[in-house]
Amino acid sequence: MNKIISIVFGLMILTGCSIKSGKNKNKFIEGQDITADSGIVVSAHPQSSRIGVTILLKGGNAVDAAVATEFALAVCYPEAGNIGGGGFMLIRTSDGKTDVIDYREKAPKDAKRDMYLDKSGNVSEGLSTDTHLASGVPGTVDGMLYAHSKYGKLPFKEVIQPAIDLAENGFPVTGRQASELNSNRKTFIDRNSFRPAFVKDSLWKEGDILIQAALAETLKRIRDYGRDGFYSGKTARLLIKEMKRGNGIVSEQDLKEYRSVSRVPLTAEYKGYKIITVPPPSSGGIILIQLLMMIDPYPLREWGFHSSREIHLMVEAERRAFADRSEYPGDPDFVKIPVDQLLSRKYLLNRMSTFDEKRASSSQKINPGSPEGYSSEETTHYSVVDAKGNAVAATTTLNNIFGNSIVADSAGFLLNNQMDDFSIKPGFPNMYGLVGGEANSVQPGKRMLSSMTPSIVEKEGKLLLVLGSPGGSTIPTTVFQVIVNVLDFGMNIQGAVDAGRFHHQWLPDWISYEKNALDSLSFRKLSDMGHIVKERASIGSVNAIMILPGGKKVGGPDKRGNNSSCGY
Repeated sequence: MNKIISIVFGLMILTGCSIKSGKNKNKFIEGQDITADSGIVVSAHPQSSRIGVTILLKGGNAVDAAVATEFALAVCYPEAGNIGGGGFMLIRTSDGKTDVIDYREKAPKDAKRDMYLDKSGNVSEGLSTDTHLASGVPGTVDGMLYAHSKYGKLPFKEVIQPAIDLAENGFPVTGRQASELNSNRKTFIDRNSFRPAFVKDSLWKEGDILIQAALAETLKRIRDYGRDGFYSGKTARLLIKEMKRGNGIVSEQDLKEYRSVSRVPLTAEYKGYKIITVPPPSSGGIILIQLLMMIDPYPLREWGFHSSREIHLMVEAERRAFADRSEYPGDPDFVKIPVDQLLSRKYLLNRMSTFDEKRASSSQKINPGSPEGYSSEETTHYSVVDAKGNAVAATTTLNNIFGNSIVADSAGFLLNNQMDDFSIKPGFPNMYGLVGGEANSVQPGKRMLSSMTPSIVEKEGKLLLVLGSPGGSTIPTTVFQVIVNVLDFGMNIQGAVDAGRFHHQWLPDWISYEKNALDSLSFRKLSDMGHIVKERASIGSVNAIMILPGGKKVGGPDKRGNNSSCGY
């Protein structure tokens, strides 16, 4: 019987078919805006969402499904899914207990403060983004093993096996993926000493099957040997060989010493709701809470969705939060961060004391605040809720799309370019235009600052929202807007996710907005206030879940990507 069930699940994953079982008690469903009775997974690719749900159907809990989803994303979503990168996993158990698994990458032991500067002290273009030297020590594998050992229910081998099968048998690429692989074709060829699986003789087209045999073998070693299957042994040797080929500095010692850690989530109250999110070394949680608390006193619903008054207020809050980001957050194991002070209502009310409802501020005149007592864009997100109400919000990344586009020869996985998330030179912007200072300078063994913002919202002690997004510097503002859309404007989760977005990050000093996000009246009024307003490509790609009264779960996969809800 178990063999038959496995065959059915396998066919379901490959074909995308829905199944029903047991007198209609369990319906496997997928698509936009689905409502699930029991468990649900929302991720960046239909294959990974299906795999997460198959683990739930086999009796796994939300963490089992999350780990399975993450390994599957390493196969079917190489743009950002990974075993060569890192991330953050926010966990809320059914009894309300919370935890953050920090599996962010670290700087190698041979990293140096000025390693990306030339002899004249200028930034060497591309060194922190396009080379082996751009890679930090990967944390994803250790993070998944740690999360599973602490919270998982099924044997780890069962949890990782679907990803192995997916890599070995292949899967049909989506039209969007085909375009991304083709756009990156020359970069893959130029930066690798061999032809990686992402390059074929002809251009990719929708429905072509991507098989990754080398990655399958690496995943098998993780299945069979756990940590030693990646951080030592054959996989580690292959990674170090690749590092030496390109003058990278990740060493055997770096791999052996890497450990993910458990951290206490940040929490805050917003208009009667409890916000739960991630602490440093991600700046995203601090920014999210600062933004919500700065706008808390204002009647957004009365002003109207995407009215000039609402956008002006939110932008001015964003301007001040990102100014603080440039100064204070970093790796808490290396720098003292005034988290409590940065999140205090007194401090945030003072930050907004210069807010003028009729005029835009100038970022040149908005500096980082002075908290009392202080003495010192390609990513992916998935959300999971199981039948018992355990929830996971996890964001993982290689940094840029496909990381640095370098594949570890014969190991099949892409390397990250996370070192660019450090302040490689104070005041010099990274690839997302973010500037930073001493708190986020390069140091051996240090975790680079992140913008990832996996978040959970409770109402009266009960789970309400599970969400997060990719998008570099736009991540916290994207999560911010989706939360406001639901809590202030009463939108359903799919409407809240699909609504147009805008973004401000202090520097550069302008409002970015998606096409059709602003009407002509709001645009004109914002311009009259003194804002510079510029249209840009899509902002973020949220994967969210909303819990309805009675316990049903509604998926909110963003229309901006390959995102998919799957549930039963």
